[in-house]
Parts: sequence; structure tokens; C-alpha cells
Amino acid sequence: MEEKKEKNFEEIISEARTYLDMRVEYMRLFLVKRASKIFADLVTNVVVILFFSLAFLFGTVTLALFLSDLFHSYTAGFGAVSLIYLLLAVVVFFAKDKFIEKAIVNFTIKKYFSKLQEEDEEDEQK
Repeated sequence: MEEKKEKNFEEIISEARTYLDMRVEYMRLFLVKRASKIFADLVTNVVVILFFSLAFLFGTVTLALFLSDLFHSYTAGFGAVSLIYLLLAVVVFFAKDKFIEKAIVNFTIKKYFSKLQEEDEEDEQK
């Protein structure tokens, strides 16, 4: 009888170790999955921002050259574009607290929670 209890205790210890090993492996895989999704999201966002910045830069140069042609002066064309940016900077500076920061925070939170919801739905389907 005592030998059977000892076997049961050893089996429980063995199963507990197996459970802990499986749990550690699951957490490792879960973290790798989460990190890879965050990394992929970061890379795609950086690429989109890079292309948007390049398009914006070339669009700015195009606008400056167009205005230079209208004003018959490169200085006036590029100066006009600089004034436009200065005005935009002033507007953003005064509107950032009321509108821009709140919109960015809300967008980020919605995007994060929608990704979490998608992951939960994927996990439930499996």
C-alpha cells in the first residue's frame, strides 16, 4: 500500500513537471508570436511612413517648382512653400492639445485593441 502511494506521489510530481515544462514552452511560443506580430507591424508602418515621406518630399519640390514657374523666381516659389509650412506648423502647434493628441491616442488604442480582439478570435477558432 505504501509503495502505491509513493508511486502515485512520483507520478504526480512527474506530471507536474511535465505540465510546467509545457506551460513554459507555451508561454515562450506565445511571446514569440506576439513579438513577431509587433515586429511585422512596426516594419510595415516604417515602410509606409518612409514612402509617404518620400511622396511628400517630392510633392513639396514639385509644388515649389510649380510656384517658381508662376512667380518667375525660384526664390519666390520655394519661399512660398516655406511660408505654407510655417503656417501649418503654427496651426498644428495651437491645435495639438485639443485635437491632434486626442485623435492619435484614440487611434492607437483602437488599433491595439482591435489587434488583440483578432488574436483572441484566431485562438478561439483553433
